[in-house]
Amino acid sequence: MKKILVVLHQEMSSPGRVGQLLEKTGFTLDIRRPPLGDPLPETLEDHHGAVIFGGPMSANDRDDFVRQETDWLAVPLREEKPFLGICLGAQMLVKHLGGQVRSHDEGLVEVGWYPLRATEEGRQLLHWPEMVYQFHREGFSLPSDATLLATAEHYPNQAFRYGRNAWGIQFHAELTRAMMQRWVVRGAHRFVLPGAQPGRDHLGGRLIWDTHLKQWLVAFLDLVFGGGTDVRVTAGAEAEAQRPLGRAKVGRRGLV
Repeated sequence: MKKILVVLHQEMSSPGRVGQLLEKTGFTLDIRRPPLGDPLPETLEDHHGAVIFGGPMSANDRDDFVRQETDWLAVPLREEKPFLGICLGAQMLVKHLGGQVRSHDEGLVEVGWYPLRATEEGRQLLHWPEMVYQFHREGFSLPSDATLLATAEHYPNQAFRYGRNAWGIQFHAELTRAMMQRWVVRGAHRFVLPGAQPGRDHLGGRLIWDTHLKQWLVAFLDLVFGGGTDVRVTAGAEAEAQRPLGRAKVGRRGLV
């Protein structure tokens, strides 16, 4: 069972580096796009786990597929299969667990690179990057019985773990260079929102902070999905499989 269910929300959306790294680790990707009519499986018995990515919609929207995806999260939780929610996916998980998704009280957004602080619980799991890439204007409350792993100034709930198998992160570590360039072009009208950064800072920040973000993603995906093979990411290569290294050595509203 080396198949990962990947849920995307637009025709041209990509799982990016998450997909690359999972494939390099030996998984195959079962890609579904519910807004385009793709069904979600009634069980994950044929899958190792699942990832729900972000999108331009809100977890509060009334679209049928938003409600269906949110309700569907009972499947990985019940079957204890590894689940990762990214941005919208994390917000859906929060809604499923009875939490809230809402905008900042002062209307601030996170669009660009922003500091991240790991909690003590987060630091016990792995080393976290100091800066992460964000593209959202809604955040979420911390679900009851969830463990907060990372926090930030304006949106304090940035990463959490629920139970043994479910994880949610607000930020985006999955972007390849090409993906970020598309986001900067197509999302340029968002850069005037309160707290957003200009496009040049998105691309410039990538040169400074993205290598650490890639290294974190490698360790994090191994933690979530336990693929058994670490993937070493080097600057200048989006994803490159290397020999096994051993895990013990690894110390909204969505807008795109």
